[in-house]
Amino acid sequence: MDWSRMFNSRVVVFGCGNTLFGDDGLGPAVIEALKQEQDIPSDVAILDVGTSIRPLLFDLILSDKHPQMVIIVDATTQSGRKPGEVFEIDVDEVDPKKIADFSLHQFPTTNLLQELKEATDIDIHIIVAQTAYVPEKMDETLSPEIKAAIPQIVQKIKALI
Repeated sequence: MDWSRMFNSRVVVFGCGNTLFGDDGLGPAVIEALKQEQDIPSDVAILDVGTSIRPLLFDLILSDKHPQMVIIVDATTQSGRKPGEVFEIDVDEVDPKKIADFSLHQFPTTNLLQELKEATDIDIHIIVAQTAYVPEKMDETLSPEIKAAIPQIVQKIKALI
């Protein structure tokens, strides 16, 4: 994977999550689906970052070169949401208690996202889907609800870029 693309692209899409824990593998699954799309512009970097988004966000904060837009895709476990529900979260709306919460089921590193928003002119979008199944032990199976959410997320991303 060419990580330098995140500094040389107009848009960077980060797919976050651990493919070994059920629906937490949403981000990487969306990245795979985006790679199959024929009409993604060449100035859009599509990166499966697994559970390693922290250092990449830090690198973006420190870099002189920034994309115009960053789109982060991840699974979430918010109460009151239906499994497979797709929605966008604004960095400013993130519960401050989540800043240091780096569990597999919470989207990543909100303090670095806030810093990125404040330190740069990058347009940040966080697209998430509510999990239906996050197992206690390793299981690479995505729930039917999350599988159904993938095309919705791909369309949201395509509309943004």
